[in-house]
Amino acid sequence: MAWDILILNCKGLVQVREKVSLPRKGVALGELPILDNAYLAITDGKFATYGAMHDLPANYQATTIIDASNRFVFPSFVDSHTHLVFAASREEEFVMKIKGATYEQIAASGGGILNSAKKLQQTSEEELFERSLIRAHEIIQSGTGAVEIKSGYGLTTKDELKMLRVARRIGKETGLTVLTTFLGAHAVPKNMKKEDYIEQILQEMIPAVAEEKLADYIDVFCEQGFFTADETERIVEHGKRFGMKPRIHANQLHRSGGVQVGIKTKALSVDHLENIGDEEIELLRESTVMPTALPGAAFFLGLPFPPVRKMIDAGLPIAIASDYNPGSAPSGNMSLMIALACIKMKMTPEEAINAATLNTACALELEQTHGSITLGKVANVFITKPMSSVAFLPYAFGSNLVETVILNGSLVTPKA
Repeated sequence: MAWDILILNCKGLVQVREKVSLPRKGVALGELPILDNAYLAITDGKFATYGAMHDLPANYQATTIIDASNRFVFPSFVDSHTHLVFAASREEEFVMKIKGATYEQIAASGGGILNSAKKLQQTSEEELFERSLIRAHEIIQSGTGAVEIKSGYGLTTKDELKMLRVARRIGKETGLTVLTTFLGAHAVPKNMKKEDYIEQILQEMIPAVAEEKLADYIDVFCEQGFFTADETERIVEHGKRFGMKPRIHANQLHRSGGVQVGIKTKALSVDHLENIGDEEIELLRESTVMPTALPGAAFFLGLPFPPVRKMIDAGLPIAIASDYNPGSAPSGNMSLMIALACIKMKMTPEEAINAATLNTACALELEQTHGSITLGKVANVFITKPMSSVAFLPYAFGSNLVETVILNGSLVTPKA
């Protein structure tokens, strides 16, 4: 047998599963299969075979052979919640936060999402792509292989479409698997009444996005001062009529009703959950909605972290995503998110890795193709630098432990 790539002497193949798995939840979330002293073969962009080194056929042939001695091989991370496409950073607001300003105060003063919208509206589509492409290459080199990218910094029909076209283009011009989400209801534009803007979303933006087939999903920032639970339901139900499945920004700053709307509208996920109580946890237990924690945002904003330990103990699945954005989570490094999940949310390394691979794949409907090392799945993996154990990944939270990246069965060369 001649393979395209053969990885030999792996200290451990992480997240090896013989068949496609359902979301990991409760006790099962802590079960992470690892095959010690293993090999992994890749052909035609897919996982062809794997096994223990002592079972490797003696007459093997491969175009590229990689020695992974003392290294672990992980399935690439799946980041199911990002705002990767944006025009410029917002470090001036970072300083405002240090001096005591709250998220709500910054937003009320014309900062926050409106600040990003102003900058994006002044940026050409080509320039927006070039800036966003740098971030895409950055997350690839930190181990991410599939990513959801939202709009929401346009706040006009023209600029929301511009964002989504850029996101689609990133998927075409990199090895990333990209799914897109229309988030026109991220904030209300300055000098516009909210009801008028909602009508524009319903009557103009959603049809335009659908006509160009630019969005797989629809999202709303369901939060005090932004969009109510009733408004959220109205917007996502309209999006569903145009083929966009819901996912909801829920319960970040307050108990906003976002979780209940997500369940009612059969959303794929409810994301943030810093402010979630027993009522929401019980409702989620009876649903198929994926609860998604965004620890980078809670860390950066100094908010309470979601009560993930309580949610897991209640039998819920958990996904972990980055929320990569310029205002409240300026990092797409999923290893850091796993470390934060362990340190601040008391997840075990095994739970956090499952939450950032298999469960995020489920949240993006990619469980058939991504999130685990399973025969026939897309060959997205990264090889670590020498590590003593899987737990070293979150333990060494400030280190870049990704040494080699393979996406779609091809080695990825770091961009200068």
